[in-house]
Amino acid sequence: MSETDTPRVAGLVLAAGPGTRSGSPKALRKTTDGEPWLARSVRRLSAGGCDPILVVLGASAEAAFALVPHDVGGVGVVVNRNWAEGLHSTLRVGLAAAAHTTAAAVLVTLVDLPEMPDEVVTRVLAEGPITTDTLRRAVFNGRPGHPALIGRSHWGAVAASLGVDQGAGHYLQTHGVEPVECGDVWNGEDIDYDPASAR
Repeated sequence: MSETDTPRVAGLVLAAGPGTRSGSPKALRKTTDGEPWLARSVRRLSAGGCDPILVVLGASAEAAFALVPHDVGGVGVVVNRNWAEGLHSTLRVGLAAAAHTTAAAVLVTLVDLPEMPDEVVTRVLAEGPITTDTLRRAVFNGRPGHPALIGRSHWGAVAASLGVDQGAGHYLQTHGVEPVECGDVWNGEDIDYDPASAR
């Protein structure tokens, strides 16, 4: 890669959960004006320059597939058939799918962040050079949140570190993740905020 090349960053939308607290899979939910959360998530990553964009579906995958904006270039869908195991399982499937791309890093976000301003994505991506060793995530008044930018050299280790009670947050924290403060533009909370979701 020459110095003038821009490293490719894949986008990863985690949207496989059953949405137990909200009563239905979050991949099926829409904003008050009728825009699917899935569509909003994909378009936000696309506007930030992510390509390709991978969407991981699980619960109600067939119905959710219809809500993915296939008019956006470079969008692919993978299904986590073990979605009931939790978010860690979905992230592992997403990272495995990203490994089939040429991306130097992947920007990971959740489908249940429909109010996230586009500026959060662009700020995380623009904070500094992006390499296969990059570890960077948005923080909101110091609290870790999404999205998280994970360089390719970390994907295998992150996947191996995931467990039922431990997401990627522990790996990021112990491997020197670079925080990008975004609390001035948003509070960083998902629709059914649970502090454990940021771990």
